[in-house]
Amino acid sequence: MAKRARLIYNPTSGREEMKRRLPEILQRLEHGGFETSTHATIGEGDAALAAADAVDRGFDAIIAAGGDGTLYEVINGMAEKPDRPPLGILPLGTTNDFARALGIPKHWEYAIDLILQKHTRYIDVGKVNQRYFINIAGGGSMTELTYEVPSKLKTVLGQLAYYMKGLEKLPRLRPTELVFQSEEMLVHEEVMMFLICNSNSVGGFERLAPDASLSDGLLDVFILRKCNLPEFIRIVSSALRGEHMNDPHVIHFKTRHIQVTSPDYVQLNLDGEFGGTLPCTISVLPDHLRIFVDESGTSTYK
Repeated sequence: MAKRARLIYNPTSGREEMKRRLPEILQRLEHGGFETSTHATIGEGDAALAAADAVDRGFDAIIAAGGDGTLYEVINGMAEKPDRPPLGILPLGTTNDFARALGIPKHWEYAIDLILQKHTRYIDVGKVNQRYFINIAGGGSMTELTYEVPSKLKTVLGQLAYYMKGLEKLPRLRPTELVFQSEEMLVHEEVMMFLICNSNSVGGFERLAPDASLSDGLLDVFILRKCNLPEFIRIVSSALRGEHMNDPHVIHFKTRHIQVTSPDYVQLNLDGEFGGTLPCTISVLPDHLRIFVDESGTSTYK
């Protein structure tokens, strides 16, 4: 008997490729044994509602088509539910960090073929207060730039838009007083930014958390201490090469649970989206979601 799938897609992501490809995508899923209905998102928060509705209606699979923003919402719609079906990913957005971390092919035909293999793996999900993330939670002046980039500019310029915004902000970078409390560490000092990673692929920095795993029940915490502009640029350059782990400005440890507070107003960034403000409690939910992945376990993101 055919399985029922719900395809939740962002019609504006990835230069609107999804809209053009929809008939072919549905046909391919149908031939592979998935009777598929669709939901085109109509604005912020809509993908989360659609995902929650799909779980409630008992679909056998949910497929998220778009970029990291769409995926973030779909996961937030699913995470609270007790019986979560497996999730398929069609990475059609400007940034597809999570698909890259899981080795999901960038090309939509290969990504569908992977879903049709019906091979899944359990992954950890991060929880921040009442929100969820799969890739990264961050805060501090540098991380604020990601959701300041207008989405139209994001689509046209892609990753370049982030760097342009980042360079524009660099002279205004200022440290923030933060307190991090976990079983492993207590850190109270002025920091430029902090990143809490669930996966090893973050905004093009694929060597940021080289040994981070999506199924180890742990989060990798990176704290960048107060530094000046030349030091900051040097550390970012070394992070691109994966040579930042021993830098005296970088604090790194792994944890299951951490509280972050600040006397200042600090915004949170969850998977590239605005995630509220501090204070927050961040924890990991081990093996919380099932994702369709390549059976061979090899990375095919190209």
